[in-house]
Amino acid sequence: MMNDPNQNPAHRWLMTAPDKPLERTPFDLPTPDAGEVLVQVAGCGVCHTDLGFLYGGVRTRHALPLALGHEISGVVVAAGPESGWEPGQALVVPAVLPCGKCNACESGYGTVCKQQIMPGNDTHGGFASHVIVPAHGLCPVPGFDPAQPDALLGNSDVDLAALSVVADAVTTPYQALQRARVKEGDLVCVVGLGGVGGFAAQIAAARGARVIGFDPNTERLEQMSEFGVSHGFNPSTASPRELRSQVRAIASEHGEREFGWKIFECSGTKGGQELAYGLLGPAAYLSVVGYTLDKIELRLSNLMAFDAKAAGNWGCLPELYPAALETVLSGAVRVEPFIQRFPLTEVQQVLERLQAHDLSKRAVLIP
Repeated sequence: MMNDPNQNPAHRWLMTAPDKPLERTPFDLPTPDAGEVLVQVAGCGVCHTDLGFLYGGVRTRHALPLALGHEISGVVVAAGPESGWEPGQALVVPAVLPCGKCNACESGYGTVCKQQIMPGNDTHGGFASHVIVPAHGLCPVPGFDPAQPDALLGNSDVDLAALSVVADAVTTPYQALQRARVKEGDLVCVVGLGGVGGFAAQIAAARGARVIGFDPNTERLEQMSEFGVSHGFNPSTASPRELRSQVRAIASEHGEREFGWKIFECSGTKGGQELAYGLLGPAAYLSVVGYTLDKIELRLSNLMAFDAKAAGNWGCLPELYPAALETVLSGAVRVEPFIQRFPLTEVQQVLERLQAHDLSKRAVLIP
């Protein structure tokens, strides 16, 4: 249940320096300015980007100290003038909020907006009881009753806290698949089935594609066979060329096209990116969703020879959020089996466990 702010004073868990434990810090609830809303956090997902800030040497754009966390769901408790929101409304906060007014935004390139705001990077994020966010671009959650905040949302098996992962883990692959125009009859390869990749596989399967997954975790491969992955491979057992031959055999066996494969690299690892590029074939489409600082060596001419395409994907435009959210609320994409809830007080332990690869599910922090 949502906490009474009068009984639970507002607080944040602040990153004060790289590699240092977060510090719990109380603060006075601010009054939102025009075009802002104050959100009581229901849940905040923990992403590998947060690890990059705390342990990986990636610098936040906002000076430290800063509350991390960009996967936020919650309820409006106060709204500034001209916000268009009312207290009691439930929402998901997009991980990246373009300004909506600049030339990039007006040209349809909001993901590269120079004024974009990412909670937990540009402003205080969701490792907190409350957060102030811009009012534009927020995604309303239909079916939420503030009088029964723990009730299920419509016909879905998720609650508001679980919907926090929609803000990145679901919407990021949703945009990537939308750009690739994944549809019924497509053959989709997903490299890396944890987190973002697992949801990419579910979304592709919900669109009627045949989904082939690659992940070194055999338990994850088995689990995803129940959530849309028709064939799973451990990439450590064969070379990219051999794996491509096995995918070609699957396509032939099931009457699928041997061209036009859509490949999504979601592992964010050197090996995963090498495999994804190695799967390229005629008229293939490669979407790079995962991120790594590691460099790989490749022959760029393969794109020319195969008449293939490669594209990156950064976050998700706010206008795509309602449709992505509907895939979860309708049950087409399942969230609950892939998350693990922790009280916000355990945020430091959660980050340490994630850094040590000791969590098999996406952590959601509950204030």
